[in-house]
Amino acid sequence: MTHHTRADLLRRLDELGVEHRTTDHEAVFTVEQSRALHAAMPGMHSKNLFFKDAGDRLWLVTAEADRRIDLKTLHARIGSKRLSFGKPELLMEVLGVVAGSVTPFALVNDAARRVTFFLDAAMAHAPQLNFHPLENTATTCVSADGLRAFLRSTGHALNIVDLGAG
Repeated sequence: MTHHTRADLLRRLDELGVEHRTTDHEAVFTVEQSRALHAAMPGMHSKNLFFKDAGDRLWLVTAEADRRIDLKTLHARIGSKRLSFGKPELLMEVLGVVAGSVTPFALVNDAARRVTFFLDAAMAHAPQLNFHPLENTATTCVSADGLRAFLRSTGHALNIVDLGAG
């Protein structure tokens, strides 16, 4: 199966009428590495976690970059069975990205809709959200409404979870 490229993604955002701005930068693999870039790019930055649960369901959880996530209780918050990180091979097969490039935009590659997506409530109405455009050498900024329009185009539901409470 051929996966969408960054150019495909940006073309899709254009076709959907989603305003976006992409900034190229050095490859970053972790929130810590990307922190130096945040000041130059307004908006909320994200961390994106790909999971497989004990029932073989797949999950993508996107949270604000500095959000502390309790991995021991996350499954109860999103209604999954016990979670473990998805293997890189599974990530590539289903979302078409490598570790370090995980992004809600990768849902464009999940035509079978195997992945359930959750967004941290803190990000649900942000005017500017920053995600990798399928590669970790750039960051693309969209509004929360733009993200919603993109998700609708992929057939994925926007599930919101408050990762800050409790």
